Amino acid sequence: MRFKKRVVTEAGLRQIDIAPLIDIIFLLLIFFMLTSSFVIIPGINVKLPAALTSEDVNTQTLTVTISSEDILYVEGKPVLKPEIERMLQKRKYQSIFIKADRNASLGTLIGIYDLCKAMDVEKIGIATTRIE
Repeated sequence: MRFKKRVVTEAGLRQIDIAPLIDIIFLLLIFFMLTSSFVIIPGINVKLPAALTSEDVNTQTLTVTISSEDILYVEGKPVLKPEIERMLQKRKYQSIFIKADRNASLGTLIGIYDLCKAMDVEKIGIATTRIE
């Protein structure tokens, strides 16, 4: 038996199915949205109190940060109060800059301030934001 070959040619595409393309785009969008929320930016979140008489300070010798949970940081590294005392005894700092969160306890701030005064630090600055 002999079959006839029938060849049908189309003059162009009828229609492109874009539903799978849209699905893939949405999956990629969801993937990047979820993975971007897991990125943790390192640093200490400190909300400084506001003051009318704030001044800009260009140079600091040592920066002590007090977080809202009363955790002490020196140059971004967590430390305890005796470690700060040892640092001040080893090296004579001319000035100390204290960044205390507005929700930090006043006792912790005063403790660091008194420690600096006891170690004969000449200039002790407390960081604030300027009210404009």
